[in-house]
Amino acid sequence: MRVLIVKLSSLGDVIHALPVVQDIRARFAGVAIDWVVEPAFAPLLRRVDGIAEVIELPLRRWRKAWWTAAVRAEFRRFRQRLRREPYDLVLDLQGLTKSALVARLARGRSAGLANRTEGSSFEAPARWLVDRAITVPTRVHALDRSRLLAAAALGYAVEGPVRFGLRAVQRPISEFVDSRPLMVFVHGTSRDDKLWPEAHWIALGRRLAQAGWRIALPQAGAVEQARAQRVATAIGSACSVWPPLGLDQLVDRMSAARGVIGVDSGLSHIAVALDLPHVQLYNVATAWRTGPQPAHGNQHQLSIEASSGQAAPSLESVWTAWQSVQPPFTR
Repeated sequence: MRVLIVKLSSLGDVIHALPVVQDIRARFAGVAIDWVVEPAFAPLLRRVDGIAEVIELPLRRWRKAWWTAAVRAEFRRFRQRLRREPYDLVLDLQGLTKSALVARLARGRSAGLANRTEGSSFEAPARWLVDRAITVPTRVHALDRSRLLAAAALGYAVEGPVRFGLRAVQRPISEFVDSRPLMVFVHGTSRDDKLWPEAHWIALGRRLAQAGWRIALPQAGAVEQARAQRVATAIGSACSVWPPLGLDQLVDRMSAARGVIGVDSGLSHIAVALDLPHVQLYNVATAWRTGPQPAHGNQHQLSIEASSGQAAPSLESVWTAWQSVQPPFTR
């Protein structure tokens, strides 16, 4: 049996779709699962148990030079790969016109979303481009939406714990052998309205440093790098800034952490997939849609939302949340 998953982006959305791979593998012995994705997220998928081949589709790059012979040649090679062998099911987990068109290019019957869910992106043509459009609840967690869609398409019931299958490869670097437990602050996000105040990061970092933690700040791009450096300087010697890293390197480094506190972003969702003690911060009441939930088995992971009248979760609420999930050996 062969299944093709189409989920092109973004990082958080790709992570929320990962449990589909483990669900399908649990019900169909020997199944081969391929996945079409933007190249930026391919290194993450190559760390997931059960994915046979990651097929890269650089649509974002192609859009900038679609008229060139080089891009047209790349597209022909992509299409040839997509049609190289038949699939028993082509599963569009994204629900956009572009993802449904990719599903339609492949050899095999396709299934996808028939409706929009609250807070998600959905384009009506997607339901007409797949062979079978499946209706899912309109108010549903992003992780459950993918699981329910796959289950309906393949005829099984969603059951059992959520499993991401994400593997880390720990390397003998100094950050992995320091005797102090490592905390990762996920301070960066693609949207400014999801940021947590720098003053809160500094105050929280100082508390943790005093309690014996060392703190690491991932960063990508000039803005995040500058913020990370300001926060690290204010916290002191217990805090360091990571260099720019690929997704596979980030997975490895984060896997060595004993805790992650972060805003609603792809790296925070990696922390969930790695089953790390984690507090995820939301400035608005959308944690039900993308945050860690007890129903998914997230016993040592919490979502914290801003209280009424506040622009962001308070320092004290985040500290209290962390105290409730931190590993016992650090207390």
